[in-house]
Amino acid sequence: MGSSSPFFMICILHSIIAMTSGSLMMFYMKEVYTFGHGVQTATNLLGSTPHDQLLIKTSDSFSGLLLLAIGLLLFMVSFVNDRDFQPFFAKGCMILHVFMVMWRIYFERKVEDLAWDCLRQTVGDVLLALSWLFFLVYSWREKYD
Repeated sequence: MGSSSPFFMICILHSIIAMTSGSLMMFYMKEVYTFGHGVQTATNLLGSTPHDQLLIKTSDSFSGLLLLAIGLLLFMVSFVNDRDFQPFFAKGCMILHVFMVMWRIYFERKVEDLAWDCLRQTVGDVLLALSWLFFLVYSWREKYD
């Protein structure tokens, strides 16, 4: 099976993470905010007026739907056995995670309510990017050994 087994496992892991996060964002955003940030910050993040709350809830629902779609896409891609496609896809995913880290460092940490949580999320993005990097090193080692 070769390098497709690690590719399959990484895709499935990322798929589970994305689908779980997306589902929680769509249906349990208030609870997720409270669990992740605390009651006071969750209250601030959920908006102060009914109009703001509706906009934030709609935005979170669409973000969750996007994460759910990404998770399903990752699940489908996990079954691709093309040896040329797998490293290409892994490089793209790694670049996306690096951009997410840059976004968190340069923009998200400036949001007062999210600044303390930025480090934890950045570490998570770095770990997800490293999983793709490990796959690339593994496939490169397999290719040239």
